[in-house]
Amino acid sequence: MSLTRATPGKQINAAVVDEAAADALAVAQASSIKSVYVYEAPVRIWHWINALAIMVLAVTGYFIGSPLPTMPGEASDHFVMGYIRFAHFASGYVLAVGLLGRIYWAVVGNHHAREIFWVPIFQRVYWQLVWDMCKWYAFLSTRPGRFVGHNPLARFAMFFMYLLTTIFMVVTGFALYGEGAQMGSWQERFFGWVIPLMGQSQDVHTWHHLGMWWLIIFIIVHVYAAIREDIMGRSSVVSTMISGHRTFKD
Repeated sequence: MSLTRATPGKQINAAVVDEAAADALAVAQASSIKSVYVYEAPVRIWHWINALAIMVLAVTGYFIGSPLPTMPGEASDHFVMGYIRFAHFASGYVLAVGLLGRIYWAVVGNHHAREIFWVPIFQRVYWQLVWDMCKWYAFLSTRPGRFVGHNPLARFAMFFMYLLTTIFMVVTGFALYGEGAQMGSWQERFFGWVIPLMGQSQDVHTWHHLGMWWLIIFIIVHVYAAIREDIMGRSSVVSTMISGHRTFKD
């Protein structure tokens, strides 16, 4: 895992020295930095499939919590909520399987693939860099150092706002699914303990619903920060998750 910072026209300096050595060595030999390969194909594919799954989960989850009005005509002619629930459950499986695949790739992929799975909270320099990024996003400082992977603040948000929340949503989602699948189903056997732990079924529903809004807030901030960094930070962010290459624009 790394916090690898790049300075325009110079070599990359390792702000937190660990597995970033490979990146630093690769670009230190160049007189200027143009592009660095960061995200491998499985990470990029997971990112976009995951984004689609969360979008479907959020929309269908909203309608499950606030159902549509009764449809006119015979009930046998309609299966609106059935389709909504099916889309929600299918997307939930995609999210869960994708998370397992992402964990696997964090083990076998490059060190950038592991960045979202832990945060160097015991390293003082990390918190200094987080503070620098906070001032940058608050328009209180000039452009901070550039980072090959996630910047320190983004890494913090990805772990505490996205990853932990996603795990919580998967666990509570399967717990609620197991309730409907009845006793003896694998969902109930593996996740049935969640409901009594949290109180009762309605409590799990409530926290699952709040988790959805927490992820929506994260996504809004995430998209804003990515586009802002593309424009003001002069380094690619959105296109990096398409091509895999981080490009420094000046």
